[in-house]
Amino acid sequence: MRHRVVSLAVLAAMALPAAVWAAAPQAPAENLKPGPVRTVDEDPADWTPHILDGEVHALAVVGQVAVVGGDFTRVSDNTGTEEYEREHLFAFDLRTGAVLEDFAPDVDGMVYSLTPGPDNSVFVGGSFEEINDAEQRGLARLDLSTGGRIPGFDAAINWGDVRGLAVSDGWLYLGGSFTAINDVPRRGLARLDPVTGAVDTVFDARLDAPEIGRVKVEDIAVSPAGDRLLAIGAFTRVGSARRVQAAMFDLTGNPSKAANWSTDAYVPLCREGFDTYMRAADFSPDGEYFVIVTTGRLSGWEINCDTAARFETYATGKVRPTWVNHTGGDSLYAVEIVGGAVYVGGHQRWLNNPYGMESAGPGAVERPGVAAINPVTGMALPWNPTRSRGVGVRAFAISPQGLLVGSDTDELGREYHGRIGLFPRME
Repeated sequence: MRHRVVSLAVLAAMALPAAVWAAAPQAPAENLKPGPVRTVDEDPADWTPHILDGEVHALAVVGQVAVVGGDFTRVSDNTGTEEYEREHLFAFDLRTGAVLEDFAPDVDGMVYSLTPGPDNSVFVGGSFEEINDAEQRGLARLDLSTGGRIPGFDAAINWGDVRGLAVSDGWLYLGGSFTAINDVPRRGLARLDPVTGAVDTVFDARLDAPEIGRVKVEDIAVSPAGDRLLAIGAFTRVGSARRVQAAMFDLTGNPSKAANWSTDAYVPLCREGFDTYMRAADFSPDGEYFVIVTTGRLSGWEINCDTAARFETYATGKVRPTWVNHTGGDSLYAVEIVGGAVYVGGHQRWLNNPYGMESAGPGAVERPGVAAINPVTGMALPWNPTRSRGVGVRAFAISPQGLLVGSDTDELGREYHGRIGLFPRME
């Protein structure tokens, strides 16, 4: 069956008039509580391995092991003297950088998402159809010691992919472009038993996208307290409620339900051809706010294309961003909040650039490929290690050693680091 996907131009009738959008006030940053901001070091660690082709799309930290997923076939140790064949997935020791030799699963397609599982395991999501020559469509739980599938976890999507994974309060949440799991209908968002893979029959987000033709969740995030779930992507409805590209769910009840939270921040259109311009989201460590990053190939201070935007988790009703930081027309694909800083990555050239049009407008600062934002002011922090831009950073992860960065290029902090690197925590 062919699934129709059209541009967000079909949502034009919903869009706010530009004059109204521009005039709507944002939450005053001066009312936010300032806190200490401590960025990671700008000098990447020298001991991480290198990925020799393709690109990284997903990272997860399980104890002292970093798991890396994406679209690649070869990796090497940090010296480049030892090479390993690794199809779409590998892992390394965070203390030494050594590639785990026994973790070498044969994955036949793209890995888009990873999250730690119980008992030294990792959940893997993507568009693959087989793992280790056995049918395993889109979702798997793997043993980090052996690379084998964990017995008893029996879950598979019907088609499409899994792009977001999160474990919280005894549940595995997943988002993507599927329409069923284990033959249970679920459009783009579901909750499973993390041990058996059984679909929770109570939780049903009821996402819909009649104007677009199919639902696709680009990313999900669960608050640290486990009481809120954020989903972003190509959808316009949660049940009968209008939720364009961003929806919040209250997980405290049974069944869970859409929270009294909505925004028109992502109704105004970006360039023609996007079913969604949402790319990633992350909650702050205290859960009080979250940040969404977007693509869109369009710039302008009155729209949220190619931006990072902060929202308050427990605001109610129709909400506005607390602040928005514009790149001036370059995509952001990844966000991670830690240490009082909001780290963003993509192929951006600038931040603080609401008036730039593929150029540096008044007030713009150069931040090629990776940057940090002050969570209170919404302005770029001085941290500026730089990286070769390429398509962009697709994944961050926090480890005991510092901030992991995954991309498609091999220069990070003005040094060679093949598609994966780590900015150490400051002493």
